[in-house]
Amino acid sequence: MEHFDLIIRGGSVVLPSGETIADIGIKGGKIAKIAANLEGEADQEWNAAGRHVLPGMIDVHVHFSEPGREHWEGFTTGSAMMAAGGCTTFFDMPLNGIPSTVHTEALFDKARLGEEKSVVDFGLWGGLVPGNEEDLLPLAASGVIGFKAFLSTTGNKEFEAVDDMTLLTGMKKIAELGKVLALHSESAAITNWLKEEKEKAGLFSADDYLETRPIIAEVEAVERALYYSEITGCALHFVHISSAAAVSKIEEAKACGMNVTVETCPHYLLFNHNDLREKGTIAKCAPPLREADEQQRLIALLAAGKFDMLSSDHSPCPFDMKDPKDHNLFQAWGGISGGQFTLLSALELAMQHHIPLEKVAAWTASNPAERFGLSDRKGSIAVGMDADLAIVDLNEAFTVTEDNYYAKHKQSLYIGHTFPCSVTGTIVRGQIVVRGGEVMNAQPTGRWQKPVQAIVGDRELSAL
Repeated sequence: MEHFDLIIRGGSVVLPSGETIADIGIKGGKIAKIAANLEGEADQEWNAAGRHVLPGMIDVHVHFSEPGREHWEGFTTGSAMMAAGGCTTFFDMPLNGIPSTVHTEALFDKARLGEEKSVVDFGLWGGLVPGNEEDLLPLAASGVIGFKAFLSTTGNKEFEAVDDMTLLTGMKKIAELGKVLALHSESAAITNWLKEEKEKAGLFSADDYLETRPIIAEVEAVERALYYSEITGCALHFVHISSAAAVSKIEEAKACGMNVTVETCPHYLLFNHNDLREKGTIAKCAPPLREADEQQRLIALLAAGKFDMLSSDHSPCPFDMKDPKDHNLFQAWGGISGGQFTLLSALELAMQHHIPLEKVAAWTASNPAERFGLSDRKGSIAVGMDADLAIVDLNEAFTVTEDNYYAKHKQSLYIGHTFPCSVTGTIVRGQIVVRGGEVMNAQPTGRWQKPVQAIVGDRELSAL
């Protein structure tokens, strides 16, 4: 009789083709067998009857601020939070650490900290900023997922926005390296000018903030980036897109055969501008939460398959940065704390709008793995893949409280929100990290995940 390390029995397993009741046998951190009534014994068994088993989420967009700003969020608290939400791999953005991840020394230092502290696997983005164009090749060869740049002012002196010449030069190099450039796409000229006009007039309300970051600013930046991509051949990934008009531009580019993907975030789908009006700075982000009618358009686009993936854009800070003097909304840190809730949000939307769970698995796992070079081991439930699994209960509601939110800082737009479902288990490469909705006191076993190396011409990237 075959022996396994762990058998997950009787769950409704979400495969690309749909759901099926099956057992999953896990051995050596990999999925060894999937079968109905699997014959075999195991060191551990998990009865998943009545629950669904999805591929562990891959969140391609989080901001953990270690090293340098661990008091905002670090790998220890951040990875526990991700695990509690059914996430088995996250990609950390390059900008909020000190130093930012714009050269290999910073990359390797961050990777070391991640492997020392993270309870789930992780990838690391590199940055494109003015002056680091010569660092792109060594960063790519060292294993970054891709590169991130800002078209709007960052508010972070360690990671400045790109000017047009840096962007074009960087995109040409990134194309040569076979990598993807992720872009925060809002027009700096439009947003900065509108902000200055409001500040001169002493206007700092929620409505004033929304008016300084209009949809047209997002559309202009997306369109400009697409023109530059057409010139340079650079693959693009648009992060946290918040408007149907911007999606339309991206859809046009895809129809022309351009190498472009797009994500949105749960906070644009579950919340809207009324939450900024009512709840204040915990709902401030950039781009901003849109009006309710735009929120509904985004939900319709998600259901229609126009977004490639969902990500949290978890961007926390100490609460005093969200509570500036004189209650000036413009001075408050702009970011949503909510990395634990992306898979739950996707499931809520699927349940409300009758969306098949295999689409949820695509948004949260298989599409990210395919886009960023991890599909040889991550993103789907199949024999030979890493045993990264999220076990969820679609019949047990979950209300977010400070006690069950694992982030370092508990102030969040999601506090008080009730999801119609819950995450009961998270398994990373065969290791049980979450059971019964609780993060286990396991040793950090997260590993740095590097994408399959790109081929540039007829040479391996690592050999360049």
